[in-house]
Amino acid sequence: MTIASPLELDAAEAVAPPTRTVLHVGCGMADPSKLPAAFFPAGEWRESRLDIDPGVAPDIVASITDMSVVPTASVEAIWSAHNLEHLAAHEVPLALAEFHRVLAPGGFALVTMPDLQQVAALVAEGRLEDPAYMSAMGPIAALDMLYGHGASIAAGNVFMGHRTGFVAATLARHLENAGFQNVRVQRDGHFALWASGVKA
Repeated sequence: MTIASPLELDAAEAVAPPTRTVLHVGCGMADPSKLPAAFFPAGEWRESRLDIDPGVAPDIVASITDMSVVPTASVEAIWSAHNLEHLAAHEVPLALAEFHRVLAPGGFALVTMPDLQQVAALVAEGRLEDPAYMSAMGPIAALDMLYGHGASIAAGNVFMGHRTGFVAATLARHLENAGFQNVRVQRDGHFALWASGVKA
């Protein structure tokens, strides 16, 4: 089952060589279902996996704030699922600048992360630790969306800690400041933001 994005990407917004490369940043363990439907049908996109953790056997070991091992303008898309919130606030512009740099002209970035506006509504209702939804890792509460998945952090995965966060307006502003155009941000109603932007 592939990830469904509420954003419909216009194919005309992306370059279209015979096989396009999507750089899957913060990829974790290999799993084709981690790619959103925008990158199917199979054969049109080649996934290149980048992660800071060599233990997940990525194609490229690097931080998203310094992807200097990835050539400039070398990929047609970036897919980033729940990565930016793991950075300190001052590192977000560095990561987005790297996303923009490695994209070919006409390429696009697709990112998703917790929507702190929706999470804040749970907190305001006093539901900080109540399960908000079920994930492959088990129940997820507002506390997990704010600070990172507690069970994973307790098990020693320090990369799972959250250090910053976004609402729709701040995410759009960060993407625009990084040089992305045609920026679109949507709330999916399930505690996540989805955003896309194109490199002119």
